Amino acid sequence: MDQVESHHRAEDYEMSDEVERGNGLVPVQYHQFDISDEHGPAGPDLGRDHNGLVQVADGAITVMTGIHTGDVDVTVTLHPTQPSPDSGPWQEIVEVSAHSASGDLMVRGIMDDLDEDLPALSFNGPGHYRLRIHARGRDTAVDLAPDGVTEWYLIQAWPAPAHEATVLCQTDVYGATVRSR
Repeated sequence: MDQVESHHRAEDYEMSDEVERGNGLVPVQYHQFDISDEHGPAGPDLGRDHNGLVQVADGAITVMTGIHTGDVDVTVTLHPTQPSPDSGPWQEIVEVSAHSASGDLMVRGIMDDLDEDLPALSFNGPGHYRLRIHARGRDTAVDLAPDGVTEWYLIQAWPAPAHEATVLCQTDVYGATVRSR
């Protein structure tokens, strides 16, 4: 990774109200990775055409990636209360509500396990949470299977009552393509 990329990695940004932080590579297949609780639905259905970044179907929250297959860099930050959106170079930012039946709401690969689990997004136990998902780099290697990381994601989580999905930023071409399908 060169110095420019290192400067823009999600874990380089300071957030003083974090409970915990984790970072790792998440395997992607078929343009997606999941956020789910294996013991119950994570949220009500939300179509992919709503925002082009996050969809909810069959109880799983799916984050849509530009790459078809490979690894993406994901940072998770956990907060006791609603944080400010990260001011980094994010191209897409969407907030969704999630429910954890077991307190095990986790970022997961579709077909492969993570080498090392990221912190549970439901860090406060079973209940409702708000997830703010940031993305950048989805236009870099669309439909490809790159050897290196070309996409970065930041997922901020905090306890909060259920609320409708909110779009904070939409600037990448891949998201516009997904919304138009």
